[in-house]
Amino acid sequence: MRKFVILGLIAATAVPGIATAQSAAELRHDRREIREERRDLRHAQRQGDRRDVRDARHDVRDARQEYREDWRDYRRTHRDVYRGGNWRAPFRYSRWNVGAQLRPAYYNSRYYINDPYRYRLPRPGNNLRWVRHYNDVLLVNIRTGRVVQVHRDFFW
Repeated sequence: MRKFVILGLIAATAVPGIATAQSAAELRHDRREIREERRDLRHAQRQGDRRDVRDARHDVRDARQEYREDWRDYRRTHRDVYRGGNWRAPFRYSRWNVGAQLRPAYYNSRYYINDPYRYRLPRPGNNLRWVRHYNDVLLVNIRTGRVVQVHRDFFW
């Protein structure tokens, strides 16, 4: 009887890890598919006619939509990761848009998301950081303070 209980506990801890790995693999596959469709679109723009370009754009749009759906499914099944929590800032909430310039107080190291891979955010480039602003996530150029990308209501 004791062996069955131990096996049950091992299975209960291993199964969620396997499900997460599968979801991450699906997201990687979708990103690869988007890259391939973009490459096909560039090829069609260089050597194809209008119909080829239109079809390639449609394929890119479909691949992006599939990626978004898989990402939403991942967020829905991993609500504990995206939980808002008790997060307070010493400033008011502002709805930032791409291209806005932030003061350094809004994007200092206190608000950095140190592990963007945990949230399935893409890797930031040079001089870019993911910053949390209440429930939003901003990709900010830390040299200029410009907002490069915005994900609204990222946290629940």
